[in-house]
Amino acid sequence: MAIKVVKNLVSKSKYGLKCPNPMKAEYITIHNTANDASAANEISYMKNNSSSTSFHFAVDDKQVIQGIPTNRNAWHTGDGTNGTGNRKSIGVEICYSKSGGARYKAAEKLAIKFVAQLLKERGWGIDRVRKHQDWNGKYCPHRILSEGRWNQVKAAIEKELKAFGGKTNISSSSSSGSTYTVKKGDTLSKIAKAEGVSVANLQSWNNIKDPNKIKVGQKLKLKESDSSSSTKTSGKKRSYPLPSGVIKVTSPMTKGTNVRQVQKALAALYFYPDKGAKNNGIDGYYGPKTANAVKRFQLMHGLSADGIYGPKTRAKIEASLK
Repeated sequence: MAIKVVKNLVSKSKYGLKCPNPMKAEYITIHNTANDASAANEISYMKNNSSSTSFHFAVDDKQVIQGIPTNRNAWHTGDGTNGTGNRKSIGVEICYSKSGGARYKAAEKLAIKFVAQLLKERGWGIDRVRKHQDWNGKYCPHRILSEGRWNQVKAAIEKELKAFGGKTNISSSSSSGSTYTVKKGDTLSKIAKAEGVSVANLQSWNNIKDPNKIKVGQKLKLKESDSSSSTKTSGKKRSYPLPSGVIKVTSPMTKGTNVRQVQKALAALYFYPDKGAKNNGIDGYYGPKTANAVKRFQLMHGLSADGIYGPKTRAKIEASLK
């Protein structure tokens, strides 16, 4: 039986903020929410707030609710204005993720069935499913990742897809899952799009300085190695000293070295882009983008989500950087 989707779509008057671009989706991205709200509350909050952050579906233990049309993009993967995740993927939030328990397990089970249904409707295979982390490195879906169950969840989706009578084969590729062998005619951007990762990550993981210089037969890593991840983490605190005091959005915007330090620390924790379009990276301005990153960090760490950098937020960021 098909899963019924309850539609509570964002007003067209807010398309410019929440979903400004037409989209022909190529992927489905799975998220865990940072709280214990229901699907109805998640969608209502997303629709009515003044943040650009948006997603297509929220799934709880009882229902699936849609907030953004699937032919419009949503800002849910943090990979920039033109990032494949933001511009080419359908965002699915699994509710009750903060505390877990029976409600979360039921929500995840329904989300697995729903994602399989989306794949079936589009004639896609399991290779179209991504986790938020694949796009910008953020530790999300955090509950699934912390429990080491991502491959288990993908296998469950594939099982449901098979039950729906959908395609379970993976598209023809030179990928072995963790590496990719460069073929004739490949470009780094083409590989990144096919494998659902960013060009920047491919360059970083493979120490590629010039994205135009890859060779046929070259093996590329498709994910960061555990050792490099550990090395990066061990140096974070030394690289990103944090200022004391309180910083918040003002008019004109607060700016300076202190703000850059906060932005760099948030980028190290994958809550803020470290590069990208003008005014979309580390620019030293404490504007709405920085406040939104602080707010998302606060939500993830049990703080009052006010978007204001202060002593409690500083302490949590420092602890996370260790």
